[in-house]
Amino acid sequence: MAKPKYPVEEYIGVPVEQDDSGQYVIRDEASFQLHSWRTGRHTKGKLKKIGQVFLTENHLTVAVIATKPVAYKNRHAITPMQRFTSEFVSDDLIQLARTKLN
Repeated sequence: MAKPKYPVEEYIGVPVEQDDSGQYVIRDEASFQLHSWRTGRHTKGKLKKIGQVFLTENHLTVAVIATKPVAYKNRHAITPMQRFTSEFVSDDLIQLARTKLN
């Protein structure tokens, strides 16, 4: 019996951390890179909008700056994420991170 499929989406994000005032900033801003994660079978929460913060399975905090659909059969090439938080980063941070999109 085949397992039921679940929707898979790729989230292109940038690792972030909170500064002393609790604002999210890009981790290692001078040399940051974008990375991809995806929804997994056990991912908690839903993406509400670009800029939302999520946690990876390694407890890294990441801000979503773009999304792409992923074919279910291609999902294993991308690391699954753990859960979305209810927090969002600033529009300025999103614009800065988007300078690294191809």
